[in-house]
Amino acid sequence: MATVMDIIQGISQAAANAYDGSHDDRVAHDGEGRKVGLKREEGDLNLEARVMDGFKVKFYGDKICVLYHSEMSLKEIHDKNRFESDIEQMLADIVSYLKKEYKKITGDTLTLTKDGEIDIFVSYMNNIRSWVQAKQFYKIGGLKDVVDSREPESEDRLDQAIKNWLELGKKSPKPKNVTVKQG
Repeated sequence: MATVMDIIQGISQAAANAYDGSHDDRVAHDGEGRKVGLKREEGDLNLEARVMDGFKVKFYGDKICVLYHSEMSLKEIHDKNRFESDIEQMLADIVSYLKKEYKKITGDTLTLTKDGEIDIFVSYMNNIRSWVQAKQFYKIGGLKDVVDSREPESEDRLDQAIKNWLELGKKSPKPKNVTVKQG
């Protein structure tokens, strides 16, 4: 049974193995190309201008947030049905890659279950292109005894810790015969 730290380190290493150039056998550090499904993997690394895109992961208790960012043309963005499905497919490809790479690294399987809706943010860059940022939360299977820092019980613990700290100040001796001069 893998510990929480083993699972987090495995996912982090799987995400780190997707660096730019890892898809090319000639550039990859171990000579084994990896295909994530990102747009930057298309074309030759040294000869062609490529689209900038990538992803990262963040951990929130027993959840993981997969963040994807890319440049897109306004034509791609204005086709709303296709645009949203393309972004969802890109996140699905990233999650699939993370699962396969995690299996290679640790030998265990990784279960990621969608938790909530996808959040897509489009930001104007110029009249031709825009930045797109998308994030999706997934529940990590196999994590037990993990407390999310955003849960109310952790906030109660923080409040109690602050109250205890303030009580320490009340117990300290106060200075006597202090004269304040004005002027």
